[in-house]
Amino acid sequence: MTSLTLKWGSLKGWSGIEPGTPAREALERYHAEPVSMSAMAQRDTDSQRQALFDAVDAVYAAGGEAHNDWDGTTYATADEAKAYITNYDRG
Repeated sequence: MTSLTLKWGSLKGWSGIEPGTPAREALERYHAEPVSMSAMAQRDTDSQRQALFDAVDAVYAAGGEAHNDWDGTTYATADEAKAYITNYDRG
């Protein structure tokens, strides 16, 4: 199953996303800009955030899911996963 792992309101990792798929293309766009080795230190640009949203949509469209690495939540919908990314407060 394809999946994304989210943490700190950003991308932590992924699994089962094959090259040439819409999700992988979105992740390649995300990584085209500098990315921190730590999700905690990552500060996504607007274009990275859009690429992450596109990856979330593509993963859910392919029957996959996204997980919150903090609390183990599996988001029921792409919109819930994107809300976590959008609303995460870095304080």
